[in-house]
Amino acid sequence: MTVGAHRTDRPLDHAWNLTPAEAIALQSELAGRVVRHDDFDAIRHVAGIDIGFEDAGRTTRAAVVVLAFPSLALADHALVRRPTDFPYIPGLLSFREIPAALAALEKIRVAPDLLLCDGQGIAHPRRCGLASHLGLASGVPSIGVAKSIYVGTHGPLPDDRGTHVPLVHRNEVVGAALRTRVGVQPVFVSIGHRVSLATALEMTMRCTTRFRQPETTRFAHRLASGSEAELLALEATTAKRRER
Repeated sequence: MTVGAHRTDRPLDHAWNLTPAEAIALQSELAGRVVRHDDFDAIRHVAGIDIGFEDAGRTTRAAVVVLAFPSLALADHALVRRPTDFPYIPGLLSFREIPAALAALEKIRVAPDLLLCDGQGIAHPRRCGLASHLGLASGVPSIGVAKSIYVGTHGPLPDDRGTHVPLVHRNEVVGAALRTRVGVQPVFVSIGHRVSLATALEMTMRCTTRFRQPETTRFAHRLASGSEAELLALEATTAKRRER
């Protein structure tokens, strides 16, 4: 897997159908390989990834949508379904979800320079959640933008758009609660791989318009839950809104 790979970063190549004990051990090892500072060139395209399951969990569905940056215009997309090979185990979801995500990334023609994942990065008990693991596995810089907290706590968050406070777990800052829209619940941003927390917060805000979640996530979710026609309709609506 070399989509968007950086010249100093070699994508991972490991087995995915591991035992839970093997997966935990690998996660702990991979956490030490996560790069927590900015390590990328110019960002021209950003990608969102949505993972879901069908057939009572037997089939994994992965949608990848690539948007031009900073316009956030639709540039490319892919939808992949493949058999699910790993059980549902909290804390090990990357082993269940990433194989389909990598297959979807292989199908796109416009390589992203940054992945915004609907999940955790280092805000994870072993500091290697979905966003970190996918960044390592793909070679693409990544950010975790989750809808809920998995680990950590944070202090009071002002209601102003763009404000943020640290998310702390075991006396370590593992992310931030970020207010993307006034009057709605925050999202929880964490380093994935090769992106600093400050840049992760900045890019999340730059990819977010009028809604709680980044446009990357919204577009990917629309593709995953609907049809290509609905995705294109969303792009047309968004384009009109950008022209105003």
